[in-house]
Parts: sequence; C-alpha cells; structure tokens
Amino acid sequence: MSQPGITLLGLGPGDPALLTRQAWEILGSIPEIYLRTRMHPTVAGFPSELRVHSFDQYYEEGDSFEDVYEKIVDTVISLGKRETGIVYAVPGHPFIAEATAPEIARRAQDEDIPVTLVEGISFVESTFGLLGIDPFPHTALVDALELAIVHHPPFPPSAPAVIAQIHSPAVASNVKLTLMAVYPDNHQVKLVHGTGTKKAHVETIDLYEIDRSQKIGLLTALYVPPLRSSSSFEGFQEVVAHLRAPDGCPWDREQTHLSLRPYLLEETYEVLTALDEEDQEALQEELGDLLLQVVLHAQIASEYGEFSMADVLQGIEDKLIRRHPHVFGDLDIADQQKVLENWEKLKSAERDGVENEKNGVLDGVSPALPALVQAETYQERVNRVGFDWSNIQGVFEKIAEEISEVQEAGSTEECEAEIGDLLFAVVNLARWFKIDAESALRAANTRFRNRFESLEAEVRNEGKDVSDLTLNELDELWNAIKQKGRK
Repeated sequence: MSQPGITLLGLGPGDPALLTRQAWEILGSIPEIYLRTRMHPTVAGFPSELRVHSFDQYYEEGDSFEDVYEKIVDTVISLGKRETGIVYAVPGHPFIAEATAPEIARRAQDEDIPVTLVEGISFVESTFGLLGIDPFPHTALVDALELAIVHHPPFPPSAPAVIAQIHSPAVASNVKLTLMAVYPDNHQVKLVHGTGTKKAHVETIDLYEIDRSQKIGLLTALYVPPLRSSSSFEGFQEVVAHLRAPDGCPWDREQTHLSLRPYLLEETYEVLTALDEEDQEALQEELGDLLLQVVLHAQIASEYGEFSMADVLQGIEDKLIRRHPHVFGDLDIADQQKVLENWEKLKSAERDGVENEKNGVLDGVSPALPALVQAETYQERVNRVGFDWSNIQGVFEKIAEEISEVQEAGSTEECEAEIGDLLFAVVNLARWFKIDAESALRAANTRFRNRFESLEAEVRNEGKDVSDLTLNELDELWNAIKQKGRK
C-alpha cells in the first residue's frame, strides 16, 4: 500500500519487464499513480485496475520546460500533503536525467514531507549495454535540450559522451551544430533508439547526418566517441604538469614566472607574424606555443599556491559576463560606440571598488606595451570619456602642427620630444581610420624588407653591389620595384 508523503518511483528504461521488483509490488498495491508523462512504454504493462493520472497537459499549456517542471513540482508537493500521499513516477531512475524528482525531494525536505525513493534502471545502463562499452572512467552524460542552446560543448572532446533526449530532428539539428564547433562533420557517432525496449537498436552515422535519421523518437540518445586524448585542455594541462613534476623535464622544472618572460613575449610576436602573413597553418602552431606559456605560468602559480588555472578561467569568465550586460543581462545596447562607452564605465566602477588604487581612465594600461600599442590604447580610453577631436580634420591639422614643431626644434632633446608628439598624432590618425598602427607599421616594415631584398637581387644579377650604385640609381631602381609591386 502507499504511504503518506511522496513516493518517487522509477519506471525503468522502457520494457515493463525491467521494472524492479519493489516498483512492481507498489504498482500492484496502490489505487492510483501520477506520471510525469504517459508517453513511456512501461505504462502499457501497468495493472489494469490502476488509475493513471499524468501531467502531459502541462506540456501542452506551458511556454517552456522550466514552466512545466515548476508546475509539476508544485502539484506533487501539494498532493504529497494529503493523508494518502502521492506516488509520482518518472521514466528511468528518479535521479538520473530527471528534472522534477530532485527538486521535489528538495522541496519536500524543506516542508517536512516524507519521501520514499523507489529506484529504477535508468537509460544509462541500457544504452551502454547496447553499445557494448563501459562508461568508466569519464564518459560525459549530457542533456540534449541544454546542449542545443549553447555555442560550445561543455565537456572535453577527449572524453566520450552520451547525450540524452534526442527526441526530435529539430533537437538533433541544434545538437549537431553545437558539436560541430569541435568535432569534424564526418565524425562517426551512434544514435541509440528505443533504449530499454525490445525494439532497441544502434544506428551508426556521420555527425552531420544525425538530424536526417528517420528513426529518431522519444527514446533516442546519441553516443559521441572521443577525439584523440591530446584534444582537450585538461589533457594539455596534464602534459604540462608532468613536465614540471619530479619525473619530468629538468629544464621545465627550473623555470619561474620571470625566467619565462622572454618566451612569452617571443611567442606573442610569432603569433602576430603569422597573422601578418595570413598563414593559418603557422597561426595554429603559434597559438599552441603561446598557450603553452599561459598554462606553464598557471602551473607554476598552482605549485606555489598563488592561483590555479581554474581561478584564471573563472576570473576571466566573470569579467566577460560582468562587462557584457547587453549580452548576458537586460541592458539593451546595439551601437558599437555605446558598447565601448559602457565598457569603460564598468571598468571605472570596478576601479572605484578597489581600495588604495588610483581611479584614472588610463590606469591599468601596461607600461610594457609596445609604444604604438600603448599610444593607441591611451587614445581609445580617453575617446570613451569624450576627450577626442570632433572630426578627422582636427587630426590632420594636429599632424601638420607637430611637423612644424619638429622643423622648428632646436636641441636634440626638443627634437626627440616633438618627434614623439608627431608619432602620437599619427597613431591617432590611424585610429580614426580604424587601422591598428602597430599592424600598419609592421606591414610597412615587411614591404620595405621585401622591396629592398628585390633591389639587392636585381643589383646582384648585374654583377654589382648595392654600394656600387649612386643614390639616384638606387632611387630609380627602388621606384621601379615599387611600381612593379603595385601592378
């Protein structure tokens, strides 16, 4: 017989024969039962005299799954206060891939309502049985409805994953798009249909085709085999930690934050070089080298109890969310300039909250930045608080003014100061044209090198040396090379 309070009963994966003995005895002893949904094969095997109620109408009336689940929980809690209590049954196991039962148990505990758990076989056991694999040591279990609304899989690709509730082609399509941010389009996956029923079967298919399957139904799950072990961030952290371990590399063990400083700068510039050359293969490699430096610093910090990689990731994620209220909050901003202005206000508020720190607009700009980058950063900062020319004509006039002051400079010190002001004004002109001054100068350096190397090659072809030509001859040859390059 049923008892007062709430009985949470698991119906198993689908076949009535997979009901537990305890669940079957309860079903045969109670007058009525409430189901989250009738759309489960086990229901067909219920005792004929059992009165069955379901909350399927809530799904038809609700605007979202959250609304439906909240209404179900409220109803079950209310019925659980009756003298006869309530038996509430869900597919599978009440605490595996089930949104309502855990919340019911939590609410019941807060309200001193007794809860009895009748466990059931979940879809997990049947799924792995069909696949013939062991989920240990680290298979990810994922809700398709959650995965479908994010932009990147929340689990490492080096681990296998089982994604439950692929109950329609539309869900499969959204899940596919999220997975293809990491996995190749033709990555072979397995759709597991009818889990826990006599009609259960596995369909092997390429990832890009999963939403085209004609067999998708309420009991469909997706198994995603792992990529290589080296494809995850966690795996990379393990490699770096091993390098620093007592049985690792003597050189890596000796490194400190300061000793690694030149390598961090070098790898950063190599990334910039790959970007300048638009070499995607080199960019992939150089980003890996730069990432190594980041992970090494985090590993060293972790060993000395300074901070961990988890702290680094949490800090930057919190900062990004905090500074993007127009994306993660309710603030409505569509204009790019307004976004930048709000960004500066948020940063200023953060600075105001730090004790014993200056709260100036230019605070936080690293003195170690390359001069052109530092100048542009200063100019962008003050622009966000309205300190800027009203139009580009003012910038041109400022450059002309600085050129005149260079021409009029007397001492070397004065000339150095005026040339600095001129360079600062030219950086401002680049900013007005939305051109990165550092990148523009690096590109100009590359063009100069390529042209001069071409000039040297032509002179060598004539059996001469560059120093053998007059300035006029060099200038004529230089202009010809420039013209040829433009064509």
